[in-house]
Amino acid sequence: MRQTVYFIEGDGIGPEVWQAARPVLDAALDKSYNGEHRIEWKELLAGEKALRETGTLLPEETLDALRSASYAIKGPLGTPVGKGFRSLNVTLRQTFDLYTCIRPIRYFEGISSPVRYPEKVDMVVFRENTEDLYLGVEFKSGSPEAKRLIAFLHDELGISLSPDAAVGLKPMTEKGSKRLVRKAIEYAKASGRDSVTLMHKGNIMKFTEGAFREWGYQVAAEEFADVCCTEKEARPGKIMIKDRIADALFQEVLLYPQNFSVIATPNLNGDYISDALAAQVGGLGMAPGVNMSDTLAFYEATHGTAPSIAGKDKANPCSVILSGAMMLEQMQLSEAAARIHKALDVVLAARTVTADLAGQMDGAAEVGCKEFGELLGAAL
Repeated sequence: MRQTVYFIEGDGIGPEVWQAARPVLDAALDKSYNGEHRIEWKELLAGEKALRETGTLLPEETLDALRSASYAIKGPLGTPVGKGFRSLNVTLRQTFDLYTCIRPIRYFEGISSPVRYPEKVDMVVFRENTEDLYLGVEFKSGSPEAKRLIAFLHDELGISLSPDAAVGLKPMTEKGSKRLVRKAIEYAKASGRDSVTLMHKGNIMKFTEGAFREWGYQVAAEEFADVCCTEKEARPGKIMIKDRIADALFQEVLLYPQNFSVIATPNLNGDYISDALAAQVGGLGMAPGVNMSDTLAFYEATHGTAPSIAGKDKANPCSVILSGAMMLEQMQLSEAAARIHKALDVVLAARTVTADLAGQMDGAAEVGCKEFGELLGAAL
C-alpha cells in the first residue's frame, strides 16, 4: 500500500528537523512491513520558502492540494509577535476547519525532569482549535475599529472601556465546544482511558468558558451515558467526566498527574496546558501533535522555529518524528509507530541526545540533529 502524505518543511529549524525525521519514518515502515507499506511524500510550500519561491507565504497551490488530502505533516512556521502577517498556523486551522488539536504528553525513560515523578505523566490534551481568542478578532489601540467598538459597547450596552484600549473578542459556540468534547470522549473510549477533564475558567468567564463546561457535560450525558459517569457519581469501569478551573488544573497536574488522562479545553487554555505539560517530560522537542478536521489530519512539530539555532545542527527532531509516529498509528501501521518509540527509548538510554536534552541529563553526550536522527534509524 502506498499512502500520499503532503509535507511542509517549515521555517527556521524546520528543514533540518524534517531532514532528520523523514528517513526515520521511512525506515520504520520498511523494517516493519518489508516494503508492503510506503509513504509517497509530496512537498508543499508555505512560510519563508514559499515567499522566496512564489512571492507569497501560503500559495494557492498548497491550499488546493490540502483540500483533497487525508494526511499532511509540517515543521514549525514563523509567526511574528505584535506585528506583521497573521499566523500561518492559525490560518491553516481555520481554512480547513482543523478544529481538534491533539497533544499526547508522556515520559520517556532517562530524560531529566523538574518534577519528582515524571513517569506518572501520561495525558492527552484535546484543544479546541478554531474559536476563542485565537480566532484573531482584535483591534489595535486607537484604531478606528477599536474606537467604534468601544463606542458601541458604551452606547448600546452600558459598558465603559478606556478610549485607548485595544479590544479583542472571545467567541465560543455550542457546536465548536461539543464537537471537541465529543472527540475527546470518543478517544478515551477507544483507547481505554478512564477520565476526561473539562478545563475552563468558567468562574470568571461564565458565558464562554462556563458554557464550554456545561456543553461538555451535556455531550457526555446525551451521547455517552452508557460509558460515562460524573465525578460525583463515579462508577467502576466508566469514563469519569470531571471539570477543573484552569489555574487549579495547572497545580493539580504537577502534584497529582496520575489523576488526569484526557483533558478537553478551549483554545487558549489548551495552548498553555499542553506546553506546560511538555516541560515535565523534556520540553516541546519531545511533544508531538496533530490538528484534525473530519477529513484531514495535519501533524506538526509543536515547537517554534528557534531562529537562534537554525542551520546549526542543534535542533531536536523528536517532535516531528513522534508526530509522524502518531500519523502511522492513525494509518493503522502501529507496528512501525511502536518501533519508533522503542528506538527512541534505546537512544535516550544511551544518553546520546541533542543539546536541549543534554542540558537536562547528567553524563549525556551531545550530538547534532542529523546524527540523532541517524542514531534513531540505526536503533529501529
